[in-house]
Amino acid sequence: MSDEKSVIPIEKIERSILFIRGQKVMLDADLAELYGVSTKVLNQTVKRNKERFPDDFMFQLTKHEKDEVVTNCDHLKRLRFSYALPFAFTEHGTVMLATVLNSPIAVQTSIQVVKAFIKLREILATHKDLAGKIEEIEKKYDSQFRVVFDAIR
Repeated sequence: MSDEKSVIPIEKIERSILFIRGQKVMLDADLAELYGVSTKVLNQTVKRNKERFPDDFMFQLTKHEKDEVVTNCDHLKRLRFSYALPFAFTEHGTVMLATVLNSPIAVQTSIQVVKAFIKLREILATHKDLAGKIEEIEKKYDSQFRVVFDAIR
């Protein structure tokens, strides 16, 4: 299935990837929407298959983390009045979700989710490479171009 024919635009998935506790994750509410199920159904399925979701696949947000994502992410405003703390799923957790939900839309969506995580990883690697090159040049020409390097940063 090509990106043009995919059920969900990859941009929507990319916007749902958050950086929490030093990890790229997606919240249960976003994943439920993408997989075409309610958040309650998604979380019940996870609870029935708890052994498939170790701590490095998913974790529950604290109240502070929830408040922070609701404040910073417009698309998560609907979580503001929810009493439940959301679950966050790593890339591996999102793939495992597709296996336990076991529906055609879950399989296709998981492919798009993995592609979004890969794209994000590539972007981050490119930025690291660029930062390294700038640092090398800066060491070589530091005194002459300090203003330029400060502006680039």
